Amino acid sequence: MRLCRAQTVTPDHRSLAEVSPTQRSWDTDVLPTGTAKAQAVQSMFDAIAPRYDVVNRIMTFRLDVRWRRTAVAALSLRRGSTVLDLASGTGDLCRELERQGQHPLSFDFSFGMLSADTSRVPRIQADALSLPVRTSSVDGITCGFALRNFVELPRFFAELSRTVRTGGRIALLDVSVPDNPIIRAGNAVYFGKIVPLIGGLFSDRAAYRYLPRSVSYLPTPKEMCVMLESVGFQNVRHRQLSGGLTQLLTATRS
Repeated sequence: MRLCRAQTVTPDHRSLAEVSPTQRSWDTDVLPTGTAKAQAVQSMFDAIAPRYDVVNRIMTFRLDVRWRRTAVAALSLRRGSTVLDLASGTGDLCRELERQGQHPLSFDFSFGMLSADTSRVPRIQADALSLPVRTSSVDGITCGFALRNFVELPRFFAELSRTVRTGGRIALLDVSVPDNPIIRAGNAVYFGKIVPLIGGLFSDRAAYRYLPRSVSYLPTPKEMCVMLESVGFQNVRHRQLSGGLTQLLTATRS
């Protein structure tokens, strides 16, 4: 696969302690949109990268490991396939892709996350809405818990369609709103109240207050399925995992 030039993004190497409250654009009661959202997401993930894995394991009781394993298995690709992991974070999905015999490449908008990536796979800093990858050049794409962070979800889906070869597969994970009203109520309390406390103990409370609220950015599962079909995917399937705590979208490039 031949890569083109990645979009240049200026990294921010500062720690949380060096970022003043006025510069924490994610610390707001109003969820940002457009360019402000992109800037908030990039700076927030740069800041929380060092403790990101620790907080994830604690707040999900290690269920996130199972969800990633399920997502990679759902790709159903032959071993040795080239798979892009977008918004790759610290490399959890890349490590799982390698474990299941695939050849992953790590892409993230956040320099801080790429710096904290311990997967040792090739890493590229790039905007997932404009990937530095040739058309129809990869076998599959994964993305874990980042759909709600993209400024333009339809454009992201179109970029997936452009990049994946005919017959290639995608597997997209994100948080969800459980259908069961009892689980939904408990989930709302846990992620709305407890997760920010955990985030405050180990990382940045404002970031982990923002992340549970960001689920409101997501369209309904039906709307996302229609979006994927409209850009050339077929066999689009939506599943809820762990009682609806997480959702998984899979599809094949037609």
